[in-house]
Amino acid sequence: MPEFLELLPPAAALEKMFASLPQAILSTEKIDTIFALGRVINDPVLAHEPLPAFARSTVDGYALRAADTYGATEALPAYLPLAGEVPMGAAPAFALPPGTAASIHTGGMLPQGADAVLMMEYTQESRPGELEVLRAVGAGENILKAGEDVVVGQEVLPAGARLRPAEIGGLMALGLTEVEVVRQPRVGIISSGDEVVPPNQAAQPGQVRDINSYSLSALVTQAGAEPVRYGIVGDQAAALEAALQSALAECDLVVVTAGSSASTRDLTAAIVNRMGQPGVLVHGVNVKPGKPTILAVCDGKAVIGLPGNPVSALVIARIFLIPVIEKLSGLTVGGARRSAQARLTVNLASQAGREDYIPVRLISTADGLAADPIFYKSNLIFMLARADGLVRIPADATGLGAGMIVEVEYL
Repeated sequence: MPEFLELLPPAAALEKMFASLPQAILSTEKIDTIFALGRVINDPVLAHEPLPAFARSTVDGYALRAADTYGATEALPAYLPLAGEVPMGAAPAFALPPGTAASIHTGGMLPQGADAVLMMEYTQESRPGELEVLRAVGAGENILKAGEDVVVGQEVLPAGARLRPAEIGGLMALGLTEVEVVRQPRVGIISSGDEVVPPNQAAQPGQVRDINSYSLSALVTQAGAEPVRYGIVGDQAAALEAALQSALAECDLVVVTAGSSASTRDLTAAIVNRMGQPGVLVHGVNVKPGKPTILAVCDGKAVIGLPGNPVSALVIARIFLIPVIEKLSGLTVGGARRSAQARLTVNLASQAGREDYIPVRLISTADGLAADPIFYKSNLIFMLARADGLVRIPADATGLGAGMIVEVEYL
């Protein structure tokens, strides 16, 4: 198979693969909300009750009518008789008559007739049963109104949202202890190469321990999918073909990390091309690191061939693998990558027409964050481990200058 006849930009390569993938997302399952962190909901969630369910105090103090405090100051306080104390965890058994106040604690239910709460710090009891008001409050001050957060029938979560800690808490506040989520995509991971051995094995001269299966498994888990490792496959066509057939039968997408030699890349592309239609769509992407990337769709399932160098494999997986996981999960909300603005410390050169991804350390300075590039070789994994994020040099640039503000995508 001719190699690198057409080097596509990453965005165009991803679009070409997406065009051949089915539009439907994966099936759904109902799980306990407490275990749904990071999962993607399938249908919109509507509130069946208001939040808060009742008007409540946000401070310790006194429930009252705001109008009864107007004009009150430390020099000229107002005086209100106390009508009682609001119990915690229960509705008050009394309504508040005009010109009176009731003791209330944070979270307590506002008695009927009250429209504000005066903080305890601005009061004192001048004599038993009488409150001295030392400042005025406005209507609605220090209270949460019923339905101020959510009203009945409101869409609180759209379909395709990823559940974060705040969403988990919100679902629990509505009493939704179970939630319908999209099944986690199963990602088959195949590591290939005659020189690769398991991490628990002593590496002999000429051998290297398997890095990619484990770093990619961690990335897949972080992206909200389930990694399935198929072990290490040697550079033999029959072994790689058998592993690919198993992975495609059991998983929703498959990743193969190939060796660095041209012959190995050719072998991987040729075997992937036989796994189903339409086969290999992209063989070579105009990006550094990761030029020898393979993108394929085999009978409706994505297959991504990554470079064997650990840094290249992780960078390219962030560009192509994570978007496919998000597509299969139906993610439409909350898929933005975390990033920061930082000032570049040195000049970075680049080749026009090619996207470059440079790992950087983030350093706090008096003027904000500084991005300090890490100049690396793509097979040195701890070079990437020392980085906080990646800076992208666009294809239409020949580099970035020292002092420029750049966007750093967190790793």
